[in-house]
This record gives sequence, C-alpha cells and structure tokens, in this order.
Amino acid sequence: MLTPEVDSLVPHVPFNRRTFIKAALGTGFAAAVLPVSAQTIHTDSEGLEAGEIGFQSGGTLVPAYRAQPKGKTHLPVIIVVHEIFGVHEHIADVCRRFAKLGYLAIAPDLFVRQGDASVYPTIQQINDNIASKVPDAQVMGDLDATVAWAGENGGDLKRVGINGFCWGGRFVWLYAEHNPKLKAAVAWYGRVAGNHTANSPQNPIDLVSDLRVPVLGLYGRQDPSIPQDTLEQMKAKIAQGPQSARGSQFVVYDDAGHAFFADYRPSYRKADAEDGWRRAIAWFREHGVA
Repeated sequence: MLTPEVDSLVPHVPFNRRTFIKAALGTGFAAAVLPVSAQTIHTDSEGLEAGEIGFQSGGTLVPAYRAQPKGKTHLPVIIVVHEIFGVHEHIADVCRRFAKLGYLAIAPDLFVRQGDASVYPTIQQINDNIASKVPDAQVMGDLDATVAWAGENGGDLKRVGINGFCWGGRFVWLYAEHNPKLKAAVAWYGRVAGNHTANSPQNPIDLVSDLRVPVLGLYGRQDPSIPQDTLEQMKAKIAQGPQSARGSQFVVYDDAGHAFFADYRPSYRKADAEDGWRRAIAWFREHGVA
C-alpha cells in the first residue's frame, strides 16, 4: 500500500492503489545483487522532495522515483534510466545525488508492465522474464511521458538531460536518437550493438544518422559484455554523422569492468566511478542542462 506521503506526490493522477506493483519504489535492493557491499553510498533527502510519483503513458500508470530541491521550480531535468535491476535503492540514490546539485531527477519504472525485477535471484532470470520482453518503442514512449511529467511539475523543458546505466545506458543512446529536444546524454556502459529482435529491432549503432544530441559514453575496457570494437565502430559512425552529434565523447577506463559505478556491487571501482561522475556533471553543465 502506498504511504500518505506517496499519495500526496501524485494527486493529479487518478489511480487505484493496486495498480502500483511495489509499495515503495526506490527502497531496498534487487535480490540478484544481495548482499550489497559495505561501501554502498547513501545520499540523504534533507532539503529535497523525494519519493514515488506516477503518470500515464500509453494507458498505463507508470510509477517513478523523483527527487528535487524542496520548494523550487524551473529546475533543470535529468531523466535517470535504471539498470536491469529496476528502480531499486541505488537508482533512487543517484536521483538524490542529482537533486542535491539542483536538478529535478526522475527515474521511471520501465518494467512496470512486465513485472518486478527485484524479486528474481539472478540477472539471467531478470533478463528472461522481464528485460527481454520490454519493447524499445514502449521505453521511448515512457521516457517521453517522463519528460512531459517533469515539465508539468517544476522542470524546465529547455534544460533536459538523460543519464543511464547498463540496460539503461543503451536506452540513453536510443533516446538521444529519438528526442532532439534533449540537451545532452550520458551513457554508462550501455551497449551500442547487439542482436536484433522483435522487441529491439535496431541498436544505437544502426541509428547514428538520427543522433542529434551529444553523448558522453563511459565504459570499462575489461567489460566482456561490450566489445571494444563495437565502440570503435560507433565512434567512426558518429564522426560521419550529424554535426550536432560529432561532439560525442567516449571515455574508457583501462582497469574497469562492467558496472564500475555500482557502489553496492563488487564491480565498483571508486576512482573511475568518481571520475565518471565528475565528467557527467561537467558534461551536462557544458551542454546547457544545468
């Protein structure tokens, strides 16, 4: 059941309480990553409005975690796209980190129609039962609805950026190719190439000619899930792509593997994560999101 605090965050959306899959989006960690590391970062919500909200997208009520400075409007907006684990505590914490810097940060639950990723004990089970069943077009629509909600609730739609990790990093690339009104994008170890399926008919590398937004790509050289040659191919295509996309940059950390920003996992690499975060914040500022 939603708490009274959560209810107060979504008075403009008519809904039945049972339409929300989870009662506390952004709390706890997915079963597949337990136990979490002792170095897990927790950002408090002091001075923030933070918690679950909801909005309509394609006839579905999509829950999202949002954090923003308390009492302020006309805020720059960062859409945070979750990993394969869904909107669990780490993603909520990232939203609070952005909010502490003055952003309205919002992470929609892009798995809401397919199920609850937090209950599956392995990544393979999450992929088989949820992630692989999410159509790319559905995600694009939900991200459009997320941006629209932000614009109606204190966000400045002339200053919108997107930031995503792993599964969400791929969608950062796709959304940067989908929405030319974005100012900038940051993709953390997001795959740019891969198999074509009914739900994922095209990959970012197939759509470079549509890339209108500069993307900062942050990757680990020791990541076996993202071959370095696919990044080199992406760079070459961007160099021949639209002028506005040619400012995109790739940073590859030599000793990092996949999920090097995930402070709650053994894959975390503190120095690389902190450097990547500094670069991401500077990227958004440089491109007019801040």
